[in-house]
Amino acid sequence: MYGLAGINVETDGPVRVVTLNDPDALNAFSEQMHESFTELWSHIAKDEDARAVVLTGAGRAFSAGGNYADFERRRVDLDFRKSEMQHARDIVNSMIDCPLPVVAAVNGPAVGLGCTVATLCDIVFIADSAFIADPHVSVALVAGDGSAVSWPAHTSLLKAKQYILTGDRIPAEEAVALGLANFVVPKDELLDAALAFAHRLAAQPPFALRETKRILNEVLRRNAERALQTGLDAEHASHDTPEYQAAAEAMQPKP
Repeated sequence: MYGLAGINVETDGPVRVVTLNDPDALNAFSEQMHESFTELWSHIAKDEDARAVVLTGAGRAFSAGGNYADFERRRVDLDFRKSEMQHARDIVNSMIDCPLPVVAAVNGPAVGLGCTVATLCDIVFIADSAFIADPHVSVALVAGDGSAVSWPAHTSLLKAKQYILTGDRIPAEEAVALGLANFVVPKDELLDAALAFAHRLAAQPPFALRETKRILNEVLRRNAERALQTGLDAEHASHDTPEYQAAAEAMQPKP
């Protein structure tokens, strides 16, 4: 077992179990978590004994996405905002390029960037009590950091627009019906089911598995090349709108 800031990595034979581990913050992507999660994938790629990955969250959430405590900082601190956008780009590209199959075990809400991370995995197990949602637009942000890249590859463009433009929650069963997840399982069986599937993938011939994943991910890679930078530039600019300022002010602690 080893850890990065906010992330634990455990070994289960050829499978690496990665846990987002900041349950008090619902595993939201703080500045530190952004950095650790980006660094994680280079560790995984260099692990010669690893054959598959399971990704889950500690506590009651998979990930709440962006850290609400940083909303005002993103508005006023341009360098911090640029850094966050760079980390978001690195996360999307490093997950797309990860040579190992990644199985998500979505144990609770997967929101915003958390939802993007889940849908960038190769197989998605979701607890029956969980949901996914991308509320960027509802908090005056352009949805530029990944859902607009990954969702149209998994579901229809009309359905992607429906849920990204409204920020509506997608319950587990609906996520599977839409193609944004593969399997719904009871929460207490989730990790075991994801691990069993990851071990099944780990037993496949490694070269054939990795190269086939690489070929399949060309769809996501092309989407990222076409849309990610444009999306992040637009998301960056959306922090300067009056609507975002109002959202950031509403999230400030009340005296």
